[in-house]
Amino acid sequence: MPGLLRDYFVVLPDSVAGHAVAGQLPAPEATGAAREAGGDVLTVAHPSGRPWVVARPLVRKVSHLRRGDDALVLIGPDRVPEAVLASLLEGVHDRADLERRLARLPGLHHVVARLSGETWIRGTASGLRRIYHARHAEAGTIASDRPAVLARLTGAPLDDGALALRLLDFLPHPLSRRVLWRGVRETGAGYGLALPVAAPGTAAAPGPREYRWWEPPTPELSLAEGARRLGDAVADSVRAHVGGLDRISCELSGGLDSTTLTFAARATAPGALSLLTVAARDRYSEDETWARRAVEAARQNSDAPAPAHHIIPADQAPYFYADLAATSAELNDEPLPVAPGRARAHLLLSRAHATGSRYHLTGYGGDELFLGLPHAYQNLFHGNPLTAWNHLSGLRHQLGWPLLPTLKALLNRSTFPRWLAGAVTTEPQPVTRTPLLSWGVRQSLRPWFTDHANALITEEFRAAAAEQAEPIDRWRGRHVDIDAVRMGARHFQAMEDIGMTIGLPVAAPFYDDRVLEATLAVRLEERISPWRYKPLLVEAMRGVVPDALLARTTKDHMSSDEHQGLREHASELADLWTGSRLAEHGLVDARHLLRLAAEPFSPVLVEHSISSTVAGETWLRTAENAWPTSQSTPTISEA
Repeated sequence: MPGLLRDYFVVLPDSVAGHAVAGQLPAPEATGAAREAGGDVLTVAHPSGRPWVVARPLVRKVSHLRRGDDALVLIGPDRVPEAVLASLLEGVHDRADLERRLARLPGLHHVVARLSGETWIRGTASGLRRIYHARHAEAGTIASDRPAVLARLTGAPLDDGALALRLLDFLPHPLSRRVLWRGVRETGAGYGLALPVAAPGTAAAPGPREYRWWEPPTPELSLAEGARRLGDAVADSVRAHVGGLDRISCELSGGLDSTTLTFAARATAPGALSLLTVAARDRYSEDETWARRAVEAARQNSDAPAPAHHIIPADQAPYFYADLAATSAELNDEPLPVAPGRARAHLLLSRAHATGSRYHLTGYGGDELFLGLPHAYQNLFHGNPLTAWNHLSGLRHQLGWPLLPTLKALLNRSTFPRWLAGAVTTEPQPVTRTPLLSWGVRQSLRPWFTDHANALITEEFRAAAAEQAEPIDRWRGRHVDIDAVRMGARHFQAMEDIGMTIGLPVAAPFYDDRVLEATLAVRLEERISPWRYKPLLVEAMRGVVPDALLARTTKDHMSSDEHQGLREHASELADLWTGSRLAEHGLVDARHLLRLAAEPFSPVLVEHSISSTVAGETWLRTAENAWPTSQSTPTISEA
């Protein structure tokens, strides 16, 4: 059965109708190796005994505690001890008080709480954990971490405008919140959803309301102080995922991010640590060399068992666009541009699972957090123009930005809504020497999009601008930094879902809220530099990662594998565009795409990436065939 929703939870109102909804939840059977992870349905009850939180946590853990009518539910990678839950809940005064207490924990959990009769739900500030809600005809507002569940329960149809947006390479805030089903809404990262109870003597509860629970920290820490805080946050996050497990694995690409997590994982003293490296086809690649150095260093000066190193030969690694039909194994919340690389990810996770690993760590999120984007120098320019220009001059020479356009971009004061209105264009992609100092990156509409798709996309951007969309932060550099992290966190969902298919939990500790906060709290001019590679992460890992490994300043890319994949899998791409579902929705020109499948090295494909269109097509086919007929019988647990 394609598109199995293996992992989700739903928050229901305290009513007869809400109880009835609990019996309508999709409960497909886990298949293959995924069955090993369990997946029993757990229900936490309202004081009335009716279902409140119904969860099917295939790999995550549900921790819950009730004190009187107040209750707390945490859904995350680790089970939170009852004593810790009690310290969070007992004597809590209000929502803000509880949030201050929750800041003691790694920022990895969905939180569902009931205080003074009001239910409130939130995900994470990083966007790794999200919340959606919809109105059910009988039950009223219901919430979930999976929009497809709400679409199923409410009968919501697909939204072509949201689908057209997903054909772009990435969606900037706030358009990233546009859900693929009509009537289903996403609560913004950093915001929570409050579900008030009905007033005495009334039948219906007021509608839901959003509240802000997270603000970015002030960037005031020195590099040294910030590095100490970041090192602690990374260690805590790794420990929350794999602490106490006997067999774990890490993807060790050879880059700084994966190397960091390898040594952080080793510090948890697992009984067995397996490190997996995919060899590169490019003979100039340095990743495998650095991965071997990391393994050698990890085997020295340690009382822990030596890690096992598994190198997957390059000729065994699938090219991009391999086995596109396999993407139907997971129904992601939305089309994700990483979908064309699913076969490669599946191979690596399968090899990790074969080692007996009980949890797999990846370095996803490291680039978005620690590289720093040029837009940040807009912020620095306001308070310290000489330092900003000094840093920007170094970056300008590295990237080949012309002087006058750089000055013009630096002095530009356009508002966020104005930028958003012009963030898509029919013009060719900007050249690489265009200074990037605005609220984001301008994107080009693809030549295979139909006029209907172009009209939908441009109207979505214009409508958001006309509504005076608020940026994530008033400083454009912080806005872009946080938006990039949240975008990456969305993309990581594809890895998590592949892991659930295999039966192996997958984690990206860098998307922990505490890691994000520690990074943003460091003064900008010390956090990023054109002359140092990821200086904050390097300093945070001194004493954990050997200095020789922290000295790497290069990064490999796999663009050749993507371009070669277009040729190797041309027939699969042609099959994809034959009977295209996107074409049936009037969004793409299937004949144009068929011609490109036959011309994989066309200049059009050099200028325009096709990965998001492939992701949209495969996702749509999965979504149309996602629903099994079986129903769940939840097990009630008081809270």
